[in-house]
Amino acid sequence: MDKHNETVLSLFGSDAQETPSALAAALALPAAAGHFDELRGAAQARQGPLTGPWSRFFEHLGREGFSDLNRRTVNLQRRVRDNGVTYNVYADANGPQRPWSLDLFPLIITPRSWRQIETGVLQRVKLLNRIMADVYGPQQLLAKNLLPPALVQGHAGYLRPLHGVEPAGGTHLHIAAFDLARDPQGDWWVVSQRTQAPSGLGYLLENRLIISRLFPQAFVDLKVQRLAATYRALLEGLRAMCPAQGELRIVLLTPGPYNETYFEHAYLARYLGITLVEGSDLTVRDQRLYLKTLQGLQPVHGILKRLDDEFLDPLELRSDSRLGVPGLLQVIRAGHVLVANAPGSAFLESTALLGFLPALSRHLLGEELQLPSLATWWCGERAAMEAALPQLHAGVIKPTYGGAGAGAVLGKSLSPRELDEWAGRIARECEDHTVQAYLPLSQTPTWNHGMDGDRIVPRSTMLRVFAVADGVQSWRVLPGGLTRIAGAELEIASMQRGGSSADTWVLTEGEVDTTSLLRYDQPAVDIAHRSRSATSRAAENLFWLGRYTERTENTTRLARLTLDSLNGEDQSSQPLLAWLSEMAVDNGLVLAAVPPATQARRVFERSLIAGLGDSGGAASVGYNLAALRSSASAVRERLSQEQWNVIVRAEQEFMRGYLILAEDGDLSPVEALRVLETLSGRTAAMTGAQNDRMTRDDGWRLLSSGRHLERLGFLASALGWAVETGAWLDEGGFEAVVALFDSTITFHAQYQQRHDIAALLDLLVLDRENPRSLGWVAQTLRGRLAKLAGSAAGEVPDIALTVPDPQQWSLDAMCERDADGRHAMLLELLQKCTDAAHRLSDDLSARFFTHSDDARHSVGA
Repeated sequence: MDKHNETVLSLFGSDAQETPSALAAALALPAAAGHFDELRGAAQARQGPLTGPWSRFFEHLGREGFSDLNRRTVNLQRRVRDNGVTYNVYADANGPQRPWSLDLFPLIITPRSWRQIETGVLQRVKLLNRIMADVYGPQQLLAKNLLPPALVQGHAGYLRPLHGVEPAGGTHLHIAAFDLARDPQGDWWVVSQRTQAPSGLGYLLENRLIISRLFPQAFVDLKVQRLAATYRALLEGLRAMCPAQGELRIVLLTPGPYNETYFEHAYLARYLGITLVEGSDLTVRDQRLYLKTLQGLQPVHGILKRLDDEFLDPLELRSDSRLGVPGLLQVIRAGHVLVANAPGSAFLESTALLGFLPALSRHLLGEELQLPSLATWWCGERAAMEAALPQLHAGVIKPTYGGAGAGAVLGKSLSPRELDEWAGRIARECEDHTVQAYLPLSQTPTWNHGMDGDRIVPRSTMLRVFAVADGVQSWRVLPGGLTRIAGAELEIASMQRGGSSADTWVLTEGEVDTTSLLRYDQPAVDIAHRSRSATSRAAENLFWLGRYTERTENTTRLARLTLDSLNGEDQSSQPLLAWLSEMAVDNGLVLAAVPPATQARRVFERSLIAGLGDSGGAASVGYNLAALRSSASAVRERLSQEQWNVIVRAEQEFMRGYLILAEDGDLSPVEALRVLETLSGRTAAMTGAQNDRMTRDDGWRLLSSGRHLERLGFLASALGWAVETGAWLDEGGFEAVVALFDSTITFHAQYQQRHDIAALLDLLVLDRENPRSLGWVAQTLRGRLAKLAGSAAGEVPDIALTVPDPQQWSLDAMCERDADGRHAMLLELLQKCTDAAHRLSDDLSARFFTHSDDARHSVGA
């Protein structure tokens, strides 16, 4: 046992040594006065015994377990970092993307408590679905004054174009989320509800995977209910309600990589086995929805949307939206696509609606609400406003038409003057404000490793629970949830406000459901080989991922070679310096205005080093690396976690090394070479992952084509400049050219110390066994293009004819000199290769990304 735990034992006496749970009770600070203590199961401002489940949890740590919690915390943070779990915080001064925050201890919910939650949530989702069906149907609730028209038709989330439209599958709400809080007596209350595109289903899965592996014995012994059965039911429910039969295509619609929860979108799509798409991936034809793929347009039957309704269709909703699909609402009206959730549910998220739900439940369901809402006053009703204003200091002021929890203001945090100002504002703009009773949130244990020692510290918490449709007008509640934990000085549990999260363990008294997403009952005869289709957008990003990977590798190798040569034994070779200068300018390593190395070697060197990490430069190493990561992030669902980690770490290590180099001011070539060598190792790992860890589908072929056309243009240009400057005729220049082609070992193994032009051209141009030769690159590129075009064996498609055929190249012709002593035939071939690389990029874009070369595959909206 460590010294800290021994100190704790001495402080709390010998009784604390009896059990690990007693030691936990000694280490745990009590909840704040007036807050329910999840650890002890009561509202008390004193230390006392733990609840049964928490006692059993800590018993599995063993007597030495507390000294191991810091190691487990480090392991947790490493898993979050390695798994690339991020949450984009727009107001974060350190940048929009930060690692997901996850606490070590779960929130434990007993079977009795869960039964109350489950019953209440199921009732509420049925009620909300009925409300939405009426609002977009007969509107009896409005006619009978059970719902104020201002909260429906006055809400921006009410979509008039969909009034009278029955959703495909007959269900409006497929996923609904409810934010719950516990009062000091331990009872659960609904604080808010989310229906447009509730987030959390992916993050809570990742939380479960991490925490259950950190506490495996406790997870099994406490009989924590599993989650997979609910996700499987959701997917099967979507398929059953799709307006089509047979082979169905369901997609997950995301706003894109810059959305705050994009990690979750990619994670969910991969977990559920559905295609992740952006609005630009979809198009409408004849009131039907299609996915743009490399093979043309493929029908889409269902959408799991993670996009707010107002952005769905720029033709009928927000005209400035670039995130949606023009014509989508017409497809919905025609009943040709299932959208989960049906658009138009945003008005249900208004906090003001909570005050009307008890009466609506009695009217629509004939039942009292099993799970109560916090007392809520919509100030648009005069009586409610008059009741709310005197207790403004003890309530929470929320915007009526904002999202759930948006812009909430705690009355007790306001000064008397501010309270008067708010009262005046509410009186003038009464419909725009809602007042909700303040509830001191229950506090759950968190592990705190601080300067004053290790303690179990209580933090305010809120639980988000999800109901998902498993059939027509049928729902089930996910046995778990997303627990959000407030910061140390905050009482609002929000990830956007710097909060954290925790896994949610729902305990069961029966058998644990071991259902998996894997299907064991699928007959082998029903399984047909399917090639993975790539959307045009994903294919374009894969193409550029290949190009930027190659550019990063090429510019890194060129920068290393340049610095080595400027400080090596051949630093006085004028042809070599002239060649390196032309190549550096040509590839954006130095500006054209910088004096070449032949005139000012040190100025040239310092300029090159200073620009290495310039992510704003058009072709610097830093820019290429940042562009590589950006392209990879757009197709993250297609990359393995290891592959993504290599890319992220490569950029982080390079920029860290560059910043140290720049801050030092010396711009040392030795340190610069060290940074570049590290990056070379990372790019080699990227290349290996792309070649060995990705399925050879059309998306991969475009990635590979991007790499090879980039390599073709770079190597042809490099050899062309070597000929023009005469560097290949210089001993140092000759070796440098071979080194830039990454062929030094091969050259000396085959030709020993020969430095003749024929040997160089044979290896670097003609040798189709050398992956760094122009002949191999051209041959491989033509093969990839033939596969992409679906050509029969031996056929060469038109698009591949752009690339010169290496079978027609002749060593004798390339070695010939013209009357001026120039290698005209060789230079002509090299120029053809360079031009082919540029032209092929445009041809591939027109054919596979914009589809502008073939009207039959037009995908313009």
